[in-house]
Amino acid sequence: MSAQWKPGPLGNREPFSAYICDEGALDALRPVIIEMGWQPEKCNKGGLRNAVQSLSISASPAILMVDLSESGDPLNDINALAEVCEPGTVVIAVGQVNDVRLYRDLLASGIHDYLLKPLSASQLRDSLTAAQAVFSSPRAGAENDGEHEHVATAVVGTRGGVGASTLATSLAWLFSIEHQRSTALLDLDVHFGTGALSLDLEPGRGLTDAIENPSRIDGLFIERAMIRANDNLAIMSAEAPINSPLMTDGTAFVQLEEEFRQAFDMTVIDLPRNMLINFPHLLTEVNVVTLVTELTLASARDTIRILSWLKQNAPGAHPMIVCNKMQSGTAEISKADFEASIERKINFQISLDQKAAANAAKLGQTFIEANKGSRTVAPMREIAKTIVGVAEDDGASLSEGGKSSSMLGKFDLKSLLSGSSKKSKKSEAAPQPAE
Repeated sequence: MSAQWKPGPLGNREPFSAYICDEGALDALRPVIIEMGWQPEKCNKGGLRNAVQSLSISASPAILMVDLSESGDPLNDINALAEVCEPGTVVIAVGQVNDVRLYRDLLASGIHDYLLKPLSASQLRDSLTAAQAVFSSPRAGAENDGEHEHVATAVVGTRGGVGASTLATSLAWLFSIEHQRSTALLDLDVHFGTGALSLDLEPGRGLTDAIENPSRIDGLFIERAMIRANDNLAIMSAEAPINSPLMTDGTAFVQLEEEFRQAFDMTVIDLPRNMLINFPHLLTEVNVVTLVTELTLASARDTIRILSWLKQNAPGAHPMIVCNKMQSGTAEISKADFEASIERKINFQISLDQKAAANAAKLGQTFIEANKGSRTVAPMREIAKTIVGVAEDDGASLSEGGKSSSMLGKFDLKSLLSGSSKKSKKSEAAPQPAE
């Protein structure tokens, strides 16, 4: 309800309406409304449920004040109000319950402010002035809105455990903090996603609600359903029951991506590789596919397969190869053999740092936020910088490294593995020079 990301102008909407339960509160409110230059007739008798009934058949005002005093379940009733409110409406709640938890829950649901009865003129004046400022003041970074073309990246792991989710959350944090871009993180591992966990957040029901009711997805739904990690970063994820299979045709995911393009500068999609098979249209509007891999036989095979798939199904997306968990001398196949087999260069390498990973988990932070000074995170910054720059160079920085066609029929990967093994044995058998 409150326009957290891109509040719009008032347009032809009424500037203010109120639905208040008791005469005492109305008597305190009307003089302030007149002082603000609004019509006192817009102060209606009746609480939140009256507001829901009225707004279901009429346009929402820019600023709406509702009384929760007669509501037995304020949070549930606020959700009902959200169903009938137009996107961008700033909602101020009034009530009698002095409870910090309720206050926080209301703010998290999208309420702009919560005022405790009895109401005072100064209290009302301050809250209404702050609500007006939502429309007159730009959001954080809004002065650059016209300069930023939206960029979306999907982070895909070639194998389980290669660190795709770790990279996805770190990139989202970098975009929001170091690049000051409003960023949406969409974790599409509906049952086992770790995006919210990495940010020390509860995932909420946003993603499951979107899957169950794709027709509800709009700007208002995005504001309510996403969990904010910082001023520029919000996440949508889920922890769906593992006895509930994913029942969707993918419409909800495409609609979410469309709303993200309207509301954010950047979108990061943590995309499980099986989603490529089930919902190939997810990558239609994606600029960069960040393919996270490692120097193993299985990863080489699946990198080849996914690159070939991308060429056929997402020709507009620029593939970026990121080799994670690099350790000198312990890889199954050499970097040179890996690059030869996929017929392109690895764009970025990230070293294995188990202590840094443990540190991030203990702190409840993204990998890069918890280890800002570590040399391990330097490539992550370069990856983020490259993705941000894709809109400007149209992917020229990622075009180097040859073709992305499959060479599955041209290379015998097992021979590469055995060849590396023979080289190693030959090296061990070679006579050592005398000291």
